[in-house]
Amino acid sequence: MIEDIKKDATERMQKSVVSLKAEFKKIRTGRAHTSLLDHVTVEYYGSHVPISQVANVGVEDSRTLTVTPWEKQMVPVVEKAIMSSDLGLTPATAGSVIRVPLPPLTEERRRDMTRVVRHEAENARVAVRNIRRDALSDVKELQKEKLVTQDDEHRAQEQVQKLTDRYVEEIDQILAGKEAELMEV
Repeated sequence: MIEDIKKDATERMQKSVVSLKAEFKKIRTGRAHTSLLDHVTVEYYGSHVPISQVANVGVEDSRTLTVTPWEKQMVPVVEKAIMSSDLGLTPATAGSVIRVPLPPLTEERRRDMTRVVRHEAENARVAVRNIRRDALSDVKELQKEKLVTQDDEHRAQEQVQKLTDRYVEEIDQILAGKEAELMEV
């Protein structure tokens, strides 16, 4: 029973870290990367789909993305979706290829991005701590129902705390890497 609780907590904590990494991919550092447009959706035959499902997204150089829609009539739709996204990008169309130049980040914008990154990391830490709280309450419940001994409960609490510390440390390392990447000129 305790093993099931620890296994569940581990899986949920891993998902929190994966979610943080996905959020960090969306945050622009000034270098072109195809995942930058992953969360941008376009209207395609009545449904909203990611750009990657209607076009080829590639990196032309370190500051330019290229988007090549598979259908000619999707060019203006994709261009409008990129323009109206929260990324602040201005695409330029040349025939059927949309070039998305990434302007260099100013020092002030880098600091703003760092604040956003720290906030996301704190949200991930809170999620991990909430998972710890849930796991510990489950263990206490087992002890109240006399399904485990008090020694088992204390051992489980220590193991869950070690798990929490490990994932919080991993989040801190990911944050440090992203901050360094953001402040790099």
